[in-house]
Amino acid sequence: MASPSSTLKKPTAVRPGRIRVLKEGLRQSDRDVGPVVYWMFRDQRLKDNWALIHAVDQANKANVPVAVAFNLFDQFLGARARQLGFMLRGLRELHRNLEEMLQIPFFLFQGEAVETIPNFLKDSGASLLVTDFTPLREVGRWKEEICKRVSDSVSVHEVDAHNVVPVWVASEKLEYSARTIRSKINKLLPEYLIDFPPQQPPNRKWLSVDRSINWDSLIADVLRKGAEVPEIEWCEPGEHAAMEVLMGSKDGFLTKRLNNYSTDRNNPLKPRALSGLSPYLHFGQISAQRCALVARNVRKLSSQAVDAFLEELIVRRELADNFCFYQHHYDSLQGAWEWARKTLMDHASDKREHIYTREQLEKAQTADPLWNASQLEMVHFGKMHGFMRMYWAKKILEWTCGPEEALATSIYLNDKYEIDGRDPNGYVGCMWSICGVHDQGWQERPIFGKIRYMNYAGCKRKFDVDGYIAYVKRLVGGSKKRKTEA
Repeated sequence: MASPSSTLKKPTAVRPGRIRVLKEGLRQSDRDVGPVVYWMFRDQRLKDNWALIHAVDQANKANVPVAVAFNLFDQFLGARARQLGFMLRGLRELHRNLEEMLQIPFFLFQGEAVETIPNFLKDSGASLLVTDFTPLREVGRWKEEICKRVSDSVSVHEVDAHNVVPVWVASEKLEYSARTIRSKINKLLPEYLIDFPPQQPPNRKWLSVDRSINWDSLIADVLRKGAEVPEIEWCEPGEHAAMEVLMGSKDGFLTKRLNNYSTDRNNPLKPRALSGLSPYLHFGQISAQRCALVARNVRKLSSQAVDAFLEELIVRRELADNFCFYQHHYDSLQGAWEWARKTLMDHASDKREHIYTREQLEKAQTADPLWNASQLEMVHFGKMHGFMRMYWAKKILEWTCGPEEALATSIYLNDKYEIDGRDPNGYVGCMWSICGVHDQGWQERPIFGKIRYMNYAGCKRKFDVDGYIAYVKRLVGGSKKRKTEA
């Protein structure tokens, strides 16, 4: 197996630094070269997809066909109807577009990827597996196992199609904060923040096979199994819908709502100031690089808002990927810096005014109406405002028996109800709030130690707390009404 740090040396349509060779197949004669398979996981789109561009480029160079394979798990890290329904509806659109626009077949497998993907490579006689990048350790283990299981003649390439600057290029180590990674990323933007080449169809077509997928039945089955957390209505899935949210003529973020981003994005009562792109970015239904390119082109309309948006879109998102990539314990207290672990453990036994069970927290049964509102917003709306998520997580630390329980509870609730759960941004958000990751030590106090503190009074100074609570009540009321009518 080739060193994971090695990058492709041969000319390619994608910058070599964006590609890692996870396994170098044994050299073959040209006539023995088989098809290319793109195992799609994180970047579920046709347009602006460096992994797909690379797969087609390599297929055309070898004059072989290319296919896209997707493996569906029953419940990936606890995903339910809310997340799986959104994903499958997006994949249904992708399936249609791939075959109609590029004549590339889409194969959907169910089961364990370490079995389905190697089996498909063997059955199709593939010589190259291209896969997109995610820093989540479970997927990393699958890739390692797949490299062991596939034939010695198969090469495996990993393409970072998710970040503007590939995570292993931006930094070779775990970064301490946004301050330490920002200049590194900005220095590399001229090389990596470039437009995409036109997506070309492959020169050779895949041999005709029966690859029909009963999407309606599949989606219905997922909705039934994960009905505990139902789908949301405010966010239409798919690549087309994602572009409408970014730059649609009716209510696009960059066309209609950009000006308020820099001033109102931290106000939970003004959700329209936010981009609304996080579900699409999480499922890879839109490219962050495309968002950045379009935003940069309209910078003259509101330079302050665009700069703030690019900071969140590029620096903060890629800092989260850096953390999960280089810190194996990205979702546990072991992943915190030593100062944070020490201060949290020093105060783990401090007396708490309230102790709530996970069930009580999940049902928003606390004495704090503001916290209850944030929890209910997440449960019924599938999205909690970023400012409230900080307050929400810190209160869980204050109301549970210790930091380990607090972190586990916050991640459980986040992944269960957030439409973009199981994401590096979610893990880092919980780790920042509870374990001080990407933050600094503050004045020591009970329970929190030197971890940054937030309270109800501080929130009241920043926004209309009563107005937010009333806003969530209206959201929840509307959600319950729709559920009853259905």
